[in-house]
Order: sequence, then structure tokens, then C-alpha cells
Amino acid sequence: MAIEGTFEPVIEVEGLRTQFGDNIIHDNLDLVVRRNEIIGVVGGSGTGKSVLMRAIIGLKRPSAGTVRIFGENFYEKTPREQIEIERRWGVMFQGGALFSSLTVAQNVMAPINEHLKLPRGLAADIAAMKISMSGLPPDAGAKFPSELSGGMNKRAGLARALALDPEIVFLDEPTAGLDPIGAEKFDRLIVSLKESLGLTVFMVTHDLDTLHATCDRVAVLAEKRVIAIGALDEVRRSDHPWIQEYFSGPRGRAALSAKAIDGGPAEKD
Repeated sequence: MAIEGTFEPVIEVEGLRTQFGDNIIHDNLDLVVRRNEIIGVVGGSGTGKSVLMRAIIGLKRPSAGTVRIFGENFYEKTPREQIEIERRWGVMFQGGALFSSLTVAQNVMAPINEHLKLPRGLAADIAAMKISMSGLPPDAGAKFPSELSGGMNKRAGLARALALDPEIVFLDEPTAGLDPIGAEKFDRLIVSLKESLGLTVFMVTHDLDTLHATCDRVAVLAEKRVIAIGALDEVRRSDHPWIQEYFSGPRGRAALSAKAIDGGPAEKD
């Protein structure tokens, strides 16, 4: 869990509006992400969870509002300045989004080669270290994505996200499609990496078990904005209909029961 009393903001979103044509996805959305926390972003279908992440990392320019990262207004920076900021985060897209024509090691080396221009041997050593950190066996580096299971592809995507020693890692539905055992192992890996590397983790997810197992805080998207944010137990007490249906329905009660049995995140680390 995040160290109590440390509330340094690393991402500050204010008055954000995103839209596709006349379709407004977010309007006057505010969100602050603190250093060294895992924040889970949840919401119903169409609430723009992934769109919000893309707006923060520069893939979807907002129609209005500001996005500050490490205190810098990202969209007011020059392309070169934006690249310098981007080097301080890593992104794992849904399914891993690996280059199918490259091996796992080559995928992990791609951002290293692009940003650091290191000797090939050193880049390969760094890639091997990141592959190991992600929980993959050493021989995974020589394999192509098509030769890996879904869970291994996600870990390879995570290894690539860690390639440049980021301060922030963005995860888009990291446990989607995994069986319960694989999802639990991935949850534990995220918490372990967050604590050992001092990472801030911004995670889009719909997985209630993952929320209970990993997140310091949860932000709920609805009505084109963040309608609730805080510790999961605090958010669950909101009387908003969607929050009650999501967290207090059968799946929510099952995830809460599983947390109580396991002792919560603190005992699962």
C-alpha cells in the first residue's frame, strides 16, 4: 500500500473534456494520482476508461482541460519535451500489444533502442532483466508472441512497459482473459513491483478481485466524470446506483468475501 501521509501528485487532470465528433466522452473531469499508489479506474461500458488513459499519455488530445504530469502541462510542451516526459512512464495495453514479428526480447528492447541508443549487448542484458522481473522464464525472450500463452503475453507486455525504468506504469485491463489463478499471480506481481520499484500504477480494470488485491484507491467514472474516488471500502459506501450495483452485487460480494478470507492485500504481498 502507499506510504501513509505521502500525497505528492504525479498526474493532475483538471476540467478534462474528450470527444469524438459530437460524442462527448468526458466533460469537466478532474483526477489526481499520487506518487507510489496503485489507482484503479472503473466504470460501466462506454464511460471512457481507456480513453482517459489515452488522453493522459498523449494518444488522444483533449478538447478542453489540462493534463499535468510530474507538474508539467503535457499538452503545452514541445514534441521533444513531451518525449522526455514519456520516457518516465511505461504502458501495457490490452493483451500486451506486442509486435508479432519480433521476439519477446526484441519487443522489450524496442523502447530501449528508440530512447537510449545503448550498445546492443547492454540493451539485451537490460531486456533479459526486465523479462525476469515480469515473471517469465529466461527462454521466453527468444520466443515470438504467437508462441506464448495469453498470460505470458501480458507479462511480456509488462516487461516492455518496464524497459526504461519508469516512474509510472499504465495498465489497461491487465487481467482480462486470464483464468483466476493467472489473474491472482499477476495481481501479486503488480503489487510486488510497485513496492520494490516505487512505482505509481494507473490501472484501468473491471476485475473486482484485482481491485481488492492491488489498489490503494479506486476512481469511478460515470456521467462523463469521476463521481467517486478513495479507498475501496470508502467508495463502496457511495449511494450512487452504479456503484451499488457494481460493488454490492453478487460479483462484488464474492470479491469482498475472497478478500476477507485471504486477509486483504497486506497479507498477499
